[in-house]
Amino acid sequence: MAKIGRGYVVPDRVALITGCSSGIGRELALALHRRGTIVIATARRPESLQELADLGIATEALDVNSQADINRVVHALKTAYGRLDILINNAGFGQMGPLLELDTRTLENQFRTNVFAPMALIRACAPLMKSERRGLICNIGSVSGVMPTPFSGAYCASKAALHTLSDVLRLELRPFGIRVMTVQPGAIASEFGRHAEVSLRGLLAPDSWYKRQEEAVRARALASQQNATLARDMAKRLVAELLKKRPPALVRIGNKSRLLPWMARWLPRRLRDWLLARRFKLR
Repeated sequence: MAKIGRGYVVPDRVALITGCSSGIGRELALALHRRGTIVIATARRPESLQELADLGIATEALDVNSQADINRVVHALKTAYGRLDILINNAGFGQMGPLLELDTRTLENQFRTNVFAPMALIRACAPLMKSERRGLICNIGSVSGVMPTPFSGAYCASKAALHTLSDVLRLELRPFGIRVMTVQPGAIASEFGRHAEVSLRGLLAPDSWYKRQEEAVRARALASQQNATLARDMAKRLVAELLKKRPPALVRIGNKSRLLPWMARWLPRRLRDWLLARRFKLR
């Protein structure tokens, strides 16, 4: 693997990205690399980063749920470059299924990866940004956190929590020159749908209240891959926002990234509930 600091002396811009094994994270690493940014691409499985390493991108194994891994990567980054300009919290997954059938451990796992892990990265990286009095934290949320849907309650709630944390951090970090951006993608072509479907295995018991809606549950797991925007196109547009002198606080990219928030804001709740109940066979 191409390790941190190899072949570089004085960086113009340094970015740390989580969840780079495929999809959005991988394409963001490539897009920033093409724009001259020194990228540290991370993933839980280092072998999944080999293609990026072959292109000269620094790669590191990082389990975002491991504080020891976070400390190791941030220490190596600090030693090699002494600064961090962009942190992109992209790693995450979607736990699907009826809320009543998700036990406490399953809910905790969803929030540990999608909420607590980004905060752990931010706590570890913020001092590097504060010392330079500049930096950008980019949290990859989802329109699902704005427009929650049946059979994805855990995922929707975790992204809504991340959006709220981002909004508060944007204000709390402002005195230190650190900006915070929330990204709410719509449907983006990635491995997300397959991983979400895997999360359903063995979930619905034979006597489940929702056996009649089993196909609707599985359809929700795959919904993000229908008419999806290419991850490469999404990354190109997002990088253009990341590199602006004054990056926006909120970015929405991808199919339905504007429609769903519009529905959440303007449709009467009764009509919205009726549409979702019909869509997911809950009438």
